[in-house]
Amino acid sequence: MAAAASSTDRPGALEITRKLAEICGRPFARFAGPADEVAGRTARWVAVPGGPHAAAEVLRLAAAHDLTVVPRGAGTKIDWGAAPAQVDIMLDTGRLAGVWHEPEGSSVAEIGAGTPLRAVQATLERTGRRLPVDAPSPGATLGGVLAADEAGPLRHRHGSPCAQLVGVRYLDADGELVSVGLPGTAQFGQAAPSARRGGSPAAGPGGGAAPGGASAVLGGAEVPGLDVARLLCGSQGGLGVLVSATMRVQAVPAGRVWVSRPVWTPLEVHDLVRAVLAARLDPAAVELDLPVPVSLPRRRIPASHPSVAGRPDHPAVTGRPARPTAAGSLVVLLEGGPADVAERADRLTALLGPEAVVNHAAPEWWGRYPFAPGDTALRIEVPINDLHAAVYALRDAAGTPVPVRGSAGIGAVHAALPGSLPPERVASILAAVRGVLLARQGRCVVVSAPAPVRRAVDLWGELPTLPRLRNAKAHLDPHHRLAPGRLPGGL
Repeated sequence: MAAAASSTDRPGALEITRKLAEICGRPFARFAGPADEVAGRTARWVAVPGGPHAAAEVLRLAAAHDLTVVPRGAGTKIDWGAAPAQVDIMLDTGRLAGVWHEPEGSSVAEIGAGTPLRAVQATLERTGRRLPVDAPSPGATLGGVLAADEAGPLRHRHGSPCAQLVGVRYLDADGELVSVGLPGTAQFGQAAPSARRGGSPAAGPGGGAAPGGASAVLGGAEVPGLDVARLLCGSQGGLGVLVSATMRVQAVPAGRVWVSRPVWTPLEVHDLVRAVLAARLDPAAVELDLPVPVSLPRRRIPASHPSVAGRPDHPAVTGRPARPTAAGSLVVLLEGGPADVAERADRLTALLGPEAVVNHAAPEWWGRYPFAPGDTALRIEVPINDLHAAVYALRDAAGTPVPVRGSAGIGAVHAALPGSLPPERVASILAAVRGVLLARQGRCVVVSAPAPVRRAVDLWGELPTLPRLRNAKAHLDPHHRLAPGRLPGGL
């Protein structure tokens, strides 16, 4: 941090600050402080432009002075992924906010990148609609959710946030405002840079792009450049700066229930998930929570003790051994009309057995990550038939149960390793798990980690799309001004 602070004393630093203040307004441009970090890398300046054109001017200023730019939304995932090689200007999108072009009955809405997701949902809810996106990070902005391609339980039915993307406005590395989207939406405009330059965009770490061309097909219509727009999903600001996104919206379901069942082993989860999916119940989400069991001291309780009096099923009374405490829960969300949801819930409880319970509220852990700040957070993606093998492999490699939570219905879960583990131990665990997943077309990615671990391990593992991602970076940001080093392969 001292090095970053001293860099602002170099000749020209005050001039850059003055120009940023002219662009953004004096209260919205400053030298960076200790909290203005990206995965441990401190910025030199913070700029908060008041609109798309001001944001474009910031990028043009950066290009003129050969400065790097890293976008920031609410900062909820600012420590995810690799540290950038350099952060000169942190471009805060907080003033690029609002929900526009969303008349009642419309199936799409244009949303500013800096708008908190919960504010989007509150605005849409007033007209009985919602965005089918439920990213777990509290306070996250829509731009941050898209930049990380962060998805929650609803991804089971609706896919990732990228799948809800209809169009975008974004700024390229030269500060040019680019609009792409469906004809007839607010976003439809000029082709994306790779289309103009004849490039072949590549699938980024968030996926979702249509490979090999400069257009995509959506709803039967060819959309110039939309594949490039989808490259922004998961790119951590390394390919462009999102200004706004046009997203699909839908009616708020009239009925919602959560059907839960305790589970004891990953293999049991495998069998249950297969049964649920085969039953064609159209679940909105199928979520798993496997916490680390809490070890409690064992002691013999006499049958006359007040804690078991009146409980004829207690082992102290029956003399039979107790069933082990449930290791976790499998919870299925059903949405739709009230009568339809009730009928499907009855079928589901019959399928899951007498231990299934119907609730009208989500469990406390729903839509939350199993990791905490300071942990090494992992994301595992594997075909659902092999999810149990991945969890067992992680347990075996770690030598102890590891908390796992996520979308069992699509084989995408998160896990947490203690932040106190030395980097070489984390590296050995990753190698073992990735070895198991490789034969199963799965992946294990380090989402976030303490700095020593982040520096010592391969965060992404094998990435077949890396050549296409490198090609996309070369076309969209040839001078590596946007979040350099944040993407796989040091891009």
